Amino acid sequence: MTDTSGPQLRRTLGVGDAVIIGLGSMVGAGIFAALAPAAHAAGSGLLLGLAVAAVVAYCNATSSARLAALYPASGGTYVYGRERLGDFWGYLAGWAFVVGKTASCAAMALTVGAYVWPEQAHAVAVAAVVLLTAVNYGGVQKSAWLTRAIVGVVLAVLASVVVVCLTSGEADAGRLDIGVSGGAGGVLQAGGLLFFAFAGYARIATLGEEVRDPARTIPRAIPLALGIALVVYAAVAVAVLSVLGPKGLGDATAPLADAVRAAGVPGLAPVVRVGAAVAALGSLLALILGVSRTTLAMARDRHLPGALAAVHPRFRVPHRAELAVGLVVAVLAATVDVRGAIGFSSFGVLTYYAVANASAWTLDARVVARVVPAVGLAGCLVLAFSLPWVSVAAGAGVLVAGVVVYGVRGLSGRR
Repeated sequence: MTDTSGPQLRRTLGVGDAVIIGLGSMVGAGIFAALAPAAHAAGSGLLLGLAVAAVVAYCNATSSARLAALYPASGGTYVYGRERLGDFWGYLAGWAFVVGKTASCAAMALTVGAYVWPEQAHAVAVAAVVLLTAVNYGGVQKSAWLTRAIVGVVLAVLASVVVVCLTSGEADAGRLDIGVSGGAGGVLQAGGLLFFAFAGYARIATLGEEVRDPARTIPRAIPLALGIALVVYAAVAVAVLSVLGPKGLGDATAPLADAVRAAGVPGLAPVVRVGAAVAALGSLLALILGVSRTTLAMARDRHLPGALAAVHPRFRVPHRAELAVGLVVAVLAATVDVRGAIGFSSFGVLTYYAVANASAWTLDARVVARVVPAVGLAGCLVLAFSLPWVSVAAGAGVLVAGVVVYGVRGLSGRR
C-alpha cells in the first residue's frame, strides 16, 4: 500500500482547470504531425482510423474516470492496477508510463527547439524544460494558468487553419472519399498513430490528489476534454485532407503549414509554426506534471527511491520528483535527439491504458458494466500490435526490461 502518512498534495483544481489540463495534454504537437503518417498508412481512411482511436480513447477515458473517482490519488493507472489487479500490474503500468513518457518529454522539448530556433534546438529544449519545471514547482494552479493560455493560442491557430482550408478554392470534398489504401491493417495502424494524439485525456486522473471533489470532478472533466479534442481533431483532419488529398497529406513534412500554403494563404504558415511550438510547450508541461506524479506514487511504494516521495511543505507539490524528472529530461534533450526514437511511447501508452481497462473490469460483475472496459482492453491490444514492428519491438523491450527490474528487486527482498 502507498505510504500517504506524510504531507499530501493540495486540492486546488476544479472542473474547468481539469478540462484545460486535459486539453493541454491532447491538443499538442501531435495534431501538427500525426496526420501525415496516418494518411501514409491508410489514405483518406485516416478518418476511419481517427474514429477507431476515438472509440478506444472513449473506453479508456470512461474506465479511467470510474477508477479515478474511487482512487483519487496521484499516479493514475499505476494506483488502479496495484489496487485492483495486484502490485505487479500497477508497477508495469507505472514503468511503461514513466520510461515512455520521459522520452516523450525530451522529444517534445526538442520539438519546441526545432520550431523556435532550429540551429540551437538542444539549447532551446533545455531552456524550455527548466522554465516549465520551475512553473510546476510553484504549484499546480500556476501550471493550470499557463496551460489555459497555451490552449487558447493553439485552438485559435487550429481554427484559423480549418477556416482557411475549408473556404479556399482548393478544398475538394471528393478527397474525403474513404479510400483505404492500406486496407483494414492500414486503418488500424492509423488509429494507433492517431491514438498518440489523444493520449493525455486522463492526465487529470494522474493528478487526482490535486483535484477538488474528485468523485464529481474527474468523471465530468475527462470525457468533456476528450470530446472537445475529438471535435477539433476531426475538423482539422477534414480541412487538411480536403486541400492536400490523401497522397499530398501522406507526403507532407509539415501538414498544417503545407495545407495553408496550398489553400493560397502562405502568410499563415509562420503562424502555424508558432502554434506548433506553443502546442509542444503545452504537451511538455502536461507530460512533466504526469510523469512527476506517477514517480511520486511509485516512490511512495519504494519502486523508485523513497526520497522522491517528498511533498513541498509550502507549495504542496512533489518537488523532488519534479526536479528529478526535469533533470533527466534536460540531460536527454541536451545530448540525444530522441524525436525519431520514441515509437515505443505509443506502445507503452496503450499498455498503460490496457491495465486501466483491466482494472475497471473488476469494478462491477454485471455484463453491461463490463462492455466498455472489455472493448477498451481489446482495442488497446489491437492498436498496440498494429503499430510499425519497430515500435512494437522497442515497446516490448522496454516492458521486458521493467519486468526484469521488478524480478531482481523482488529477489533482493524489496518487501
